[in-house]
Amino acid sequence: EAQLVESGGGSVQAGGSLTLSCQFFEFSLDDYGLGWFRQAPKKEREDFACLDRSPDSPDSAYYADSVKGRFTISSDSAKNTTYLQMNGLKVEDTAVYYCAPCSFYNNNYIFGRAWGQGTPVTVSS
Repeated sequence: EAQLVESGGGSVQAGGSLTLSCQFFEFSLDDYGLGWFRQAPKKEREDFACLDRSPDSPDSAYYADSVKGRFTISSDSAKNTTYLQMNGLKVEDTAVYYCAPCSFYNNNYIFGRAWGQGTPVTVSS
């Protein structure tokens, strides 16, 4: 059964850094993209980073403007893990972070539903 398991969340002060991990099982980055979205209380879900190596994807790594230049998505296939390096964290980055399948379709990056429990990130001022 395919699984995605997030970890690495925590509490950090504004300006700090965290690295989140998404370990995947029965899932191949050769077949699907893998990305991150976040859900903050009383806010809409935000899909913000996708690692998609398919020929159809114009960017091997897509970032929403809100995180571009601060967050970096990467993967280690040998460890079946995708990482999200987050630098320059802001209070507004506070949310539960989820990894999910993603792909480039119809001129947009489309993200799937959460498969795991997510990992919470709290940024304080």
